[in-house]
Amino acid sequence: MSELLWQLPATELTRRYRDRSLTPLDVTRACLDRLEAVNPRLNAVVLRRDAQALLEAEAATRRFDAGHPLSALDGIPLTVKDSLYTADMPTSWGCRALAQRGTGEDEHAVARARTAGAVILGKTNVPEFALEGYTDNPVYGPTGNPWNTELTPGGSSGGAVAAVAAGIGPLAIAQDGGGSIRRPVSHTGLVGLKPSLSSVPRQHVLPTLLLDFEIIGPIARTVADTRLLFGVMRGPAVVDRLSLAAAHAATLPRRNGPLRVLYVERLGDAPLDPQIAASVGAGVAQLAALGHHVETGALPLDLDFFATAWPRIGQMGLASMFDQHPEWEAQASQKYRDMAALGSALPASQLWQTLEHVWQLRRESAALFERFDVVVMPSAAALPWPKREAFPPRIDGQDVGPRGHAVYTGWVNAAGLPALAVPTAPSSEGLPIGMQMVGAYGSDDQLLDLGASFEATSPWAHRWPTLT
Repeated sequence: MSELLWQLPATELTRRYRDRSLTPLDVTRACLDRLEAVNPRLNAVVLRRDAQALLEAEAATRRFDAGHPLSALDGIPLTVKDSLYTADMPTSWGCRALAQRGTGEDEHAVARARTAGAVILGKTNVPEFALEGYTDNPVYGPTGNPWNTELTPGGSSGGAVAAVAAGIGPLAIAQDGGGSIRRPVSHTGLVGLKPSLSSVPRQHVLPTLLLDFEIIGPIARTVADTRLLFGVMRGPAVVDRLSLAAAHAATLPRRNGPLRVLYVERLGDAPLDPQIAASVGAGVAQLAALGHHVETGALPLDLDFFATAWPRIGQMGLASMFDQHPEWEAQASQKYRDMAALGSALPASQLWQTLEHVWQLRRESAALFERFDVVVMPSAAALPWPKREAFPPRIDGQDVGPRGHAVYTGWVNAAGLPALAVPTAPSSEGLPIGMQMVGAYGSDDQLLDLGASFEATSPWAHRWPTLT
């Protein structure tokens, strides 16, 4: 076929499957060919299941021939992040100890995608324990950014975004514990949703390292595709009682017409790359042009506790996990063993104080969204940096630590809020930039509506990296 099937969005594929101008088997073959062509340069997909994917595509093709597709996701190729359990593939989590470990179970969201007929191409690369803002590990090595393969796509969903940005598959199931969807999509020109806390139920999961901050979410090239995958994964399940609250929150009435937008360009004195500031500022101006009421100002939330609490959360999470799985600790990189040792030395009162701060943040966030409908800010403070470096050491001429590039995202996870990250204008070097729209708990659909209207006036899906 002359058209590039691997470039078609999932919503277009669904339409074409239904009118019989394309089949899932055609598209899956094209995606596997694309995987074969570009993955050696990217190292995005680390586990493949070509034969099983083709069998699933054949079954989906038969269902469309019979006029009985399972869902709008039936026959759509996608990838799964290698921090989520898959019944027929190992889940390495970037760790030597787990490289060959399979559980025979699917994470709940993965199971829902399978039931809906999705064609799973394979697993995507992560940093060790998915605790970093770049993607490299001792099992599979580093992942490159399709826009410049010597740079990082971010993390921890680096393999997921590299796969979608390169056309390996139109969708990816990923996970966001502190920005792990939103920052990588900003580095690769994609859309990513961190849903409201427990909107996507959790079951059959790896040990939790970041309290309840880790949320399953979709990655795609368009807002419509993001909504499609989210629609399959979301919804209450009795195995996750918090998902019942999330389902109720999604039914609460929201403001119609122009939205009240708070634009937060900076958090305190944390540095921001000037090109990102200009690009996101232009995106906010476009929101104003759409008729929304934009106010620029500081984020009226107390985040002072977060700078010290954030590293301690990961340290205590690792310490707890290694206590339960000493064989994992024995094969972990020294960096994470050192982090766990710090966590073991912290008193239980530190964890309890952190939890109290988190609960207070959630109460304050509820009050914030009585005044505003959406908070807009950059998705990341830095442009992509070399792929083997854990973080950029300087931003706009200032020295920064490991979370300097990530200051805008973690508080959203702690607050349990939904956030949609969308592309804005690229940098002068052609590197992607993105902004995130944060909403009240349960306002995921409102954010998707806002993202769709923004995309209609500032489209980005036509931008493709050059990979040969």
